[in-house]
Amino acid sequence: MLVLGIETSCDETSAAVVSSERKILSNVLISQIDEHKTYGGVVPEVGARAHLEVLETIISQALQQANVTLDDLEGIAVTAGPGLIGGVFVGVTMAKAIAAAKKIPFLAINHLAGHALTARLAEPLDFPYLLLLVSGGHSQLLIVKSALEYILLGTTLDDAVGEAFDKVAKILGLSYPGGPSIERLARLGDPKKFGLPRPLLHHKDASLKCSFSFSGLKTAVRQEIAKLPFMQEEDCQDMAASFQTTVIDILTDRSSNALEVCLHQGIALNAFVVAGGVASNQSLREALQKVCQNFGIKFIAPPAVLCTDNAAMIAWAGIEKLRLKAIDALDFAPKPRWPLESIKGGE
Repeated sequence: MLVLGIETSCDETSAAVVSSERKILSNVLISQIDEHKTYGGVVPEVGARAHLEVLETIISQALQQANVTLDDLEGIAVTAGPGLIGGVFVGVTMAKAIAAAKKIPFLAINHLAGHALTARLAEPLDFPYLLLLVSGGHSQLLIVKSALEYILLGTTLDDAVGEAFDKVAKILGLSYPGGPSIERLARLGDPKKFGLPRPLLHHKDASLKCSFSFSGLKTAVRQEIAKLPFMQEEDCQDMAASFQTTVIDILTDRSSNALEVCLHQGIALNAFVVAGGVASNQSLREALQKVCQNFGIKFIAPPAVLCTDNAAMIAWAGIEKLRLKAIDALDFAPKPRWPLESIKGGE
């Protein structure tokens, strides 16, 4: 079973061909980092135009690298939300046109489901498992019961963790995207130099024990920097290290709480999975590995190249839907907001 995947939800244009045997035959990606770097973040109109300009070429390259044609495909999967709606429309329109012309199944994929199911592309993994999804737009803890069934345990009350990395990087004068820039600089700094808050860490409300908050942390970074007479390179290194350590403390604490929730509810998890762009952070992976060791549960982090947005994960999510015969109609409307816990098959 071969499926073509298309991803255009943010600042990467990507197309990939993946087989049901977990083989990534191609995964072509063009990043728009240079287009958005000047602004310190993604500009929706700029992104949509960039997707439109290169998508056809990207698809052709993906087919050529996989040594297949459109006639060899058994389905076409595309990110249909959530995301920047202009870019999503570009990808969905292209996927619908191919599906209609070749009379093959059209598979509307929730972008977050693509991240959630990547672990099953990387290696054999049975449901259910606990997922920490951390990216530029999302910070969530979910129980993944099937390819179409998710239980949300907690989410961010304000900024996503990836967004916090981007904003703090901008405050420190670092390049976009902020996550890799801060991770590189943090290796050189003192993580104890700046005392930063850890929102919700000891909150008494049990309903918030798996939730996140990062806006206050971002503000605290700005306030600490403002106290300095002038910021030297060493200060920048120390702040990067302090911020990253604080974020990791928050994520590991929330993950531990979520594992405890599952334990108390008698949910037999097969693994703890971290996914999304921020999951590329090596220090975070090491910290979560220790948490999982304490709980005696398997830890899975997909290869870094599959953590950031890419079409291979979308193609694989399409294969998961095809197996369940969850095919979507060609009148499926793209969704700028699409909670993962609300998705259904064959909408």
